[in-house]
Amino acid sequence: MSRKSEALERIAAALERLAPEPERGVDWLSHPAYLWSGEGAHALEELDALYLERLRGIDAQKDAVQRNLDRLSSGAASHDMLLWGARGMGKSALIRASIGDLQQSGREIALVQADASGFARISQLIEALAKVPRAFVLFIDDLGFDEGDLQGNLALRSLLDGGALGRPVNIRVAVTSNRRAIVERQATRPADLHERDERDNALALADRFGLTLAFHPCDQATYLEIVRSYTQPLGLEFCEEEANAWAIARGNRSGRTAYQFACEVAGAAGLAL
Repeated sequence: MSRKSEALERIAAALERLAPEPERGVDWLSHPAYLWSGEGAHALEELDALYLERLRGIDAQKDAVQRNLDRLSSGAASHDMLLWGARGMGKSALIRASIGDLQQSGREIALVQADASGFARISQLIEALAKVPRAFVLFIDDLGFDEGDLQGNLALRSLLDGGALGRPVNIRVAVTSNRRAIVERQATRPADLHERDERDNALALADRFGLTLAFHPCDQATYLEIVRSYTQPLGLEFCEEEANAWAIARGNRSGRTAYQFACEVAGAAGLAL
């Protein structure tokens, strides 16, 4: 072998050692949840979810989501879902808890959380998931397009419609939003052209969800019931006046506020919640 050939072989070997290892494909069958950024998917070892019985004050919404995801996981026809309304009332928690409950019962279903920045390459994700014998919930949390963000709105509408790629029956979309505007259908005064366009775009998006569920702030009794759902299993008592004062200081009564107060009670007692 010539010196030139030996030198080329050494260079090639050195470059091979320096090159990064090829990225391994995602195992879409072995994990309970995934994150999709648009650049790729990341598998999660655990799904961060409450037990369904911990979610109080949203019984009707809980039943509707459970029925829909049960159909999806069994291969039956199911809906894309829009959960909208008051902050902290369990919209995101309900999606995660329902999927976790189905997983505990042995159903083949997983959550894939995506952010709006991943819409441009969402077709790659759909194409990959379509080949997997498992149900997937494509989860978009806290949706809120900036004013005039027509591109993001149209991208999500295309995803819900299926587009040229189509969307297989094992994939459904779940979206949460705090913005009433996404489903607002009444105007009490004439709107200018820009306002009408914004409203029409929001309605065109909302109309594409087969299941739309509203979440409203809870009353005082429900708020205290939620607090008890966290403190009773720990054998803890709490002062209702203090619980109400905690909610007033934060400007709302919600499941999230109840959890935060229960966390304060548990922490003061030296216990984990």
